[in-house]
Amino acid sequence: MRIGEAAAAAGCTPRALRLYEQRGLLPPPARTASGQRDYRPAEVARLRVIRELLGSGFTIEDLRSLADRLHLLTEGPPPRCGSPDAPAGSGAGVVGRRLALLDAEIARLTRLREELARRVYGEP
Repeated sequence: MRIGEAAAAAGCTPRALRLYEQRGLLPPPARTASGQRDYRPAEVARLRVIRELLGSGFTIEDLRSLADRLHLLTEGPPPRCGSPDAPAGSGAGVVGRRLALLDAEIARLTRLREELARRVYGEP
């Protein structure tokens, strides 16, 4: 399938798809005789995983460090990081760092909310 069709099937734009290729998240697809990109269903499935992970708060840089294992997420639910079934280097470090950043942001926003409520409503 052509780039526009693949992008639509994955819920992104052709420009985003090219960016994922440039950043190493998606291997370069096969080309037609006329040089156009030709995406297979496996590549579209990988694009969907990339979009889902980006939507979950991961960055492109986070995913670059996991790029060689992204295909595992298209094969069904992966084993939990740290479980005996998880492959070595399965990304637990990246996930742990992302969770720590999210926890820090939640704590910051909670403090901000509490301060605002205290100032406006006199809440403790």
